[in-house]
This record gives sequence, structure tokens and C-alpha cells, in this order.
Amino acid sequence: MIFMKTLNEKFFKLMDRVILILVILIAALSIFLYKLQKVEEPIFAKTPQYHFYMVAQNSVDPFWKEVKIGAMDAAKRYNVAIEFNAPKFNNIQEELQYLDIAILSKVDGIITHVSNSKEFVDLIEEAYKESIPVITIENDAKDSKRQAFIGTNSFQLGEEAGKLMIQATKGKANIAIIVSNDYQLDTVNQNLKINGFLDAIKDYPQMKVVKVYTSKLGTLSAEEITQSIISSKQNINAIYTTDSVDTIGTAQVIVDFNKVGDIAIVGYGDTADILRYIDKGIIYGTVMSDPYRIGYESVKSMVEIKEKNNVSTFVDIGVNVITKDNVKEYFKRIQSIE
Repeated sequence: MIFMKTLNEKFFKLMDRVILILVILIAALSIFLYKLQKVEEPIFAKTPQYHFYMVAQNSVDPFWKEVKIGAMDAAKRYNVAIEFNAPKFNNIQEELQYLDIAILSKVDGIITHVSNSKEFVDLIEEAYKESIPVITIENDAKDSKRQAFIGTNSFQLGEEAGKLMIQATKGKANIAIIVSNDYQLDTVNQNLKINGFLDAIKDYPQMKVVKVYTSKLGTLSAEEITQSIISSKQNINAIYTTDSVDTIGTAQVIVDFNKVGDIAIVGYGDTADILRYIDKGIIYGTVMSDPYRIGYESVKSMVEIKEKNNVSTFVDIGVNVITKDNVKEYFKRIQSIE
């Protein structure tokens, strides 16, 4: 009898311990599930506050891929949904179609690249009538009813390019400038780039701009202009190009005519081809806008418009300068977004 009593006591003590352990495990599991729910709630449980629509110039250029990354990061930060659309390659009509879709969809806000075309101004006017705010990025439509422009001061872009040219030529150069007169581009911004460039070199008496050339898609390309510069007797030893297409075209001709080292190139952009030319010393350096910041700041500004009905009409995101010293960083950036 005594033996049975002792056995029962041991059994009940064991059961108490088992129950205690189970209680502790259940409590720990409950705490873990509660914390997990709290962590996931901002990402999965919240309904987005707004639905924004972004139209880019194209979907393959690393520049616009990075704009998209910046926009998506901002969308997560501010709890908004953003729809990203772009033609595969530069195509104004496709951009206009996407803008039209955004207006018909009555989205909460439109963030868009624009070209120097009245059709963009007309669609922004239509969005305004539908009470849809519009922010322009990279290029601006100053005569439209857009509420803000997110991009870089064109004068500053030209100024930084001028500083690069001083470094590339050690302050002694006969310079040709190639600007694009393609109807997609804002000629006012192109003029500001030239003015900024001239302002940067004005204190260097041995640096002068010999001629400003205008490239036109399908008629007189940067390649043809560069060939004419090489064959001329103007002793031009430096070329400044103001867009990425002309920068690539000019560099290729310099290679083809074996003029690397004889003619310095300062250009615009960070495409893979341009970065390779910089790495090989064919292009001295380029300037460009900061694409990630354009994407991020455009979403942030649109949220401010929706919540405060107020935002700065121009958000300057600064200038990136690429030379052989930092070109490998840009190679890594392109690889990370491809």
C-alpha cells in the first residue's frame, strides 16, 4: 500500500511537470505568432493608400530600371501601389497610349517622362480636368499643368561637363559641341546644358568652343558629325555630347578612325556601352541625373500632393559624374538591376 501511494505521488508530480512544460511551450508559441503577425502586418495586411501610375521612356535602359527601383522602394515606404509601364524602346506614341490609359483608369496620380511634344501637354491638361495630379520626371513640360518636375538642373549638368572637359584637356582645347535636335528632346534644356558648359570654361582662355553641331535622327547623326570634325581643318581636339545616343556614336567613330587620345570626349549617360568606353579611356567621363532618386522622390512628392495638396514645383536631385575613377561602381549598379 505504501509502495502504491509513493508511485502515485511520483506520477502526479511528473504530470505536473509535463503540464507546466506544455503551458510554457504554448505561451512561447503564442508570443512568437503575435510578433510574426506584427512584423508582417505593414507589408501584407495594409491596403495601399493610393494607386499611382508611372510611365518611363523605355524599359531596357539601366537608367529607367533604376528609376523603377527607386519608385518601388518609395511605394513600400509610403504604402502606395505603383504601376510601372514603358515601351521596350523609345517610342513616343506608346508613351502617350500609357498616359491615356492612366487617365481613363482614373488613378490617384501620374508620374511620367515627357517629350517635347504638344500631345503630352494636351494629355496632362486632360488629367488636370479629371483632378489627377501629374509629376514629370527627367524631362519637363513647363507649359503644362503638371504639379512638379523631378530631375536635374540642366545648367548644372552642363557645368559639371565643363569641369570634366577642363580635366580631360588640362585647360587647353578647341571644342565641338553636339546637341540633339530630335523632336523628343527639350531644346530649352539642351540650351541650358550649353550655357552651363560655357560658364564652367569661361576662365580658361585657351579653351574655346569652335562650333555647335546639331544631330538629327535619320539625317545628320553624331557619327557623321564626328567624321566631319575629324576630316576638317579646325584642329578640334575635344567633343562634348549632351545625350547618351550621341555620346555612344561619337565614341565609336573615334575608335574607328584611330583617334583615341587625340580627341577627348565628355558626354552623358551610363549605359553599358558608355561605361565600357569610359573604362577603356575612350570617353573621359559623363554626367547624368541620379535615376534612383528620381524614382524615389517622385513617389514621395506625389504622396505629399495627395495628403497636403502642396509640393515644390521643382525637386533637384543633383548630378552624378562618372569617370574612370568610379566607373566600376556603376558597372556593379547595372549588374545589380539586370
